[in-house]
Amino acid sequence: MSRERSTTSSRRAPNTGPAGRGRYLFLLALIILALGALVGRITYLNVIDRDFLQNQGDSRTLRVEPINAHRGMITDRNGDPLAISTPVVTLWANPQELPDDPIRLATLARSLNMNPDALESRLERYANHEFMYLRRRLTPEAAQPALALDMPGVYAKDEYKRYYPSGEVAAQLVGVTDIDDQGQEGLELAYNDYLSGQPGKRRVLKDRKGRLVRDLHLLQDAKPGGDLTLSIDLRLQYMAYRELKKSVDEHDADGGSLVMMDARNGEVLAMANLPSYNPNNRTSIDVKGLRNQAITDAIEPGSVMKPLAMSAALATDEIDPDTVIDTSPGWMVIDGYTISDFRNYGKLTPGILLHSSNIGMSHIALKLDKDTIWNQYRALGLGQSPETGFPGEGSGSLPSLYGLSQSARAAMAYGYGISLTPLQLASAYTAIANDGRRLHASLLKRPSAPLGDQVMSPNIAHELLGMLEQIVQPNAGGARAMVDGYRIAGKTGTVRKVTAGGYQQKAYRSLFAGIAPVSDPRIVTVVMIDNPKGDEYYGGLVAAPVFGRVVGKALRLLDVPPDKQETSE
Repeated sequence: MSRERSTTSSRRAPNTGPAGRGRYLFLLALIILALGALVGRITYLNVIDRDFLQNQGDSRTLRVEPINAHRGMITDRNGDPLAISTPVVTLWANPQELPDDPIRLATLARSLNMNPDALESRLERYANHEFMYLRRRLTPEAAQPALALDMPGVYAKDEYKRYYPSGEVAAQLVGVTDIDDQGQEGLELAYNDYLSGQPGKRRVLKDRKGRLVRDLHLLQDAKPGGDLTLSIDLRLQYMAYRELKKSVDEHDADGGSLVMMDARNGEVLAMANLPSYNPNNRTSIDVKGLRNQAITDAIEPGSVMKPLAMSAALATDEIDPDTVIDTSPGWMVIDGYTISDFRNYGKLTPGILLHSSNIGMSHIALKLDKDTIWNQYRALGLGQSPETGFPGEGSGSLPSLYGLSQSARAAMAYGYGISLTPLQLASAYTAIANDGRRLHASLLKRPSAPLGDQVMSPNIAHELLGMLEQIVQPNAGGARAMVDGYRIAGKTGTVRKVTAGGYQQKAYRSLFAGIAPVSDPRIVTVVMIDNPKGDEYYGGLVAAPVFGRVVGKALRLLDVPPDKQETSE
């Protein structure tokens, strides 16, 4: 009996007195209150404060990133690239996230080929910022060592870098972009909006260190820039640049320009300038080399204008191809200014172009109404924008017609007192090559040939073409422009350079403007050599040989058949 009472006693329920029951209810109430508070907080966060928290979370993890638009390519008329964009990597950093460890920072600097002290100095300068560039526009291979460090605060951004396969050969025409791939010079600037395209946008998810977790969705697709097809032929461009450089070096000249235009549609087939620069390496650039002098720099042209002045005279009743002009004694004084020829040529017909007589052209100019030559020059594009769309293109200048003196009228007839660019001169000569129709120059490939402006009659254009052919003959002034197998027409020019103090005594520009072939003109070419040194500074000795070499090769490259009949002895 005592054992049974003992066992029963050990199985008795815990003390459920008032004190124990009170503790139990207190703990139960505490747990219920905690659960209630938790449920309430969850409800508050997920229902009442949901939008705020969602926005806060998104602002820390969701990002809208730009998608760079691929810049359009620039090509020559045959599709050969002149400017292309290649993928590059830009490395940037958040200075506030970079480790405060000199050893790791020195390692980062070495991976970027930077001086550790220079990196430390930059970090001090940007200490209160959240962004700074480390290195821009690196090749993916060059950026890999820095990215391989997996260092906090170092990030990469994909960009594009412009590359110019033709280098300095077409630098001034094509132009360049800046470090942000925006056009700064040349056609890159003129057609920047068209070439740039439109960047896109994408929404991405990133972690707290800014690393990409997931690409969520595309907001706006990037629209690549348009491709630009120029009128130039890269084969002719290389050849023109090479021959121009050869002449500039040979004569120790300050520079030069060459423009070759298609005589049928006005397209610029080649445009070379010296000095030039390498657009792929701009560490040291001659500022003068940035200018496309053939379009931007207006110069006094000298005797190459005489055929154009003659076109105005032949259109009047005062002058015809048989009119005799007495140039004796080889000099004359007008308004106190002395005008002279190389020698006394005596009596000449309008074939005075052959002898390039300043006296002859002056007599002709004074026989005409004072606005006759002025109006013809205006019709040929002088004093007006060539409207190529090129930044900074020169319009040249004509003297005011009001109060035009006799000396100014005479000077205009032999190419002084006016100014124009080599491109304007080439455009004017297309009228002689194209049955009297002047063609406006185009730097872009044209879908069809324009009609042109009729500025002289076809008969006058043919007369002038014949006169100019006489100049490019053995023993004539333009003999060095001759091309085997082809009939060439052209005019030499030698003009003193002018400064603020007046005309210089020993500084010249040598010019040659020509047309080839005479039987069926295909190209018009203007060559200008700036300040050749030494005794050989005449256009026929300096510029004409460049014309001959370039045009001879160009005609063969363009598959133009020879038109010169070889005479048998």
